[in-house]
Amino acid sequence: MTEEALVGGLTAVNLDVRAASDRDNLVLIPIILVVVLLILMVLLRSIVAPVLLIGTVVLSFGAALGVSALVFQYLFGFGGADTSFPLFVFVFLVALGIDYNIFLMTRVREEALKYGTRRGALIGLGATGGVITSAGLVLAGTFAVLGTLPLVFLAELGFAVAFGVLLDTIIVRSVLVTALNLDLGRHMWWPSGLGNKHDVAPDARADEQKVLVGS
Repeated sequence: MTEEALVGGLTAVNLDVRAASDRDNLVLIPIILVVVLLILMVLLRSIVAPVLLIGTVVLSFGAALGVSALVFQYLFGFGGADTSFPLFVFVFLVALGIDYNIFLMTRVREEALKYGTRRGALIGLGATGGVITSAGLVLAGTFAVLGTLPLVFLAELGFAVAFGVLLDTIIVRSVLVTALNLDLGRHMWWPSGLGNKHDVAPDARADEQKVLVGS
């Protein structure tokens, strides 16, 4: 005859919370990524660009989480992090990172329709880079204020999100995403018609503008 025993206390509660958090991470994170990917595909009318943008967001999240763990352990001396901490950081960073991605890439697509992807990427970055960086600095400063609160979870959350936002706006958006645009060129917009559009030479564009002005 099999006997069952029920265990109570703080240790049992912590085990149940950890199991629930692990399940939430395995279920919610993929759902969020799939939904965001579908939205980007509809907005940008491409498959390659949304997949790469999702990859940069995940990379930014992983880097922020890793650096935060080192800072919490060796600089702040925190004993550990809440089991729901990764999911909260993921939700914040994905939401903010996708906002900046949409802002940048929609402008890049508009310019790519006129000048081609390579030149459009540089024009789009020049037009939106200052705004994205400024917004990122303000947002990072806002979340950094949470680090002054006497609650370990909020302090950890504030630092991780602030660091992730700075990493996303200064390095990922300005350098990595633009580099991918320049390296892949028109293939970034496959399979839309823009993926078959070759870059317009600056001289040819200038000649076209002269013709339009003259007419």
